[in-house]
Amino acid sequence: MESLPIRKARNLIRRTKIIWIATAAAIILVAAICVNSSQYASPPPKSPSMAPPAQHSKVFDGHEDCDIFSGDWIPNPEAPYYTNKTCWAIHDHQNCMKYGRPDSDFMRWRWKPNACNLPLFNPYQFLHIVRGKSLAFVGDSVGRNQMQSIICLLSRVEYPIDMSPPTTDKHWKYVNYNFTMSYFWSPFLVRSGVRDDVGPTNTGLFNLYLEEFDESWTNQIHGFDYLIINAGHWFNRNTVYYENRRVVGCRYCLLPNITDLPATYAYRRAFRTAFRALENFDGVTLVRTFAPAHFEGGEWNAGGDCVRRRPVGSNDTVLDGQTLDMYTAQLEEFRAAMGRGKRGMRAMDVTKMMLLRPDGHPSRYGHWAEEKVVLYNDCVHWCLPGPIDSGADILLHMLKMEARRG
Repeated sequence: MESLPIRKARNLIRRTKIIWIATAAAIILVAAICVNSSQYASPPPKSPSMAPPAQHSKVFDGHEDCDIFSGDWIPNPEAPYYTNKTCWAIHDHQNCMKYGRPDSDFMRWRWKPNACNLPLFNPYQFLHIVRGKSLAFVGDSVGRNQMQSIICLLSRVEYPIDMSPPTTDKHWKYVNYNFTMSYFWSPFLVRSGVRDDVGPTNTGLFNLYLEEFDESWTNQIHGFDYLIINAGHWFNRNTVYYENRRVVGCRYCLLPNITDLPATYAYRRAFRTAFRALENFDGVTLVRTFAPAHFEGGEWNAGGDCVRRRPVGSNDTVLDGQTLDMYTAQLEEFRAAMGRGKRGMRAMDVTKMMLLRPDGHPSRYGHWAEEKVVLYNDCVHWCLPGPIDSGADILLHMLKMEARRG
């Protein structure tokens, strides 16, 4: 038989082993819980300035009299605030880093107005303002480009639920804020249809009914709180123009006995019709001005490319050519609509701001270099992350001003 001291020693060793095993199991369990939770946690704010607003904090910054659309781009070493690996909303053709763009400085600039400081986009503040509201983008793929930028910037706080129907339209729901963001595809803003799948340049020939609403969006927007509309480069496509159900001209249609007219002819009338469709819209409409392209060395289908790697200074370039013509026509129709008493409509006048960013386009980095695809160099859309992210700074400022007016 074991002596009493020996039995006591054995019992002490047994109890110690049990404690060690229990402690190790607890550590493993806690670690597993932490790892599992981190998979679903939203990424933390990049800096203290991105903290959620206090319950009674102001949602505006007092710069309503500042011309936020006149300025220059300045370095922003803190950017970008998301990557192509952290945001799933980036369209492949704008996913420049995925497809091997070798430089990254184009992501590290911010817009600085001349007369004031424009705060960087704060996702918490944005969602605080739009809580319980709805916002819709209407227009072409540049508008979709901006919507995807906002989804990526908001991903630091919350990821939306896709509630879209099986169409080109998109509907995203931010459940914790009861906020809906939608997108309606309407590149001409007016009723259109395909006349010929091929057309003179293998990009199709379209019919544009310049005085008729595109009901795919005009019948859907009532009830939205905010609307952002844009249109632009589709008006350079091969199109036949109709007014009062008869042909009045075309753009590059090469059809007999039809007069070729400039793109501004249709562009002006399309916005006139769109503004007429908005006469009974009770929400706030933000009209995003023409997005400049930056093709150099040829047109989009003739070897043109955008290879610059830095922004241009505001004193080093001017609006000219078709960009100036389209921009002028759009603003003239905007002012005419305001003169007819249209309320709740603001100009998101970003044309000159984006003219200074020839470095921010995908160029050939919208697909793999060795991939055999029929895609031209893209000098119209914007890389994500990229310059269009500063459009969110502009949007948040404009929403703050609306909150103050309300």
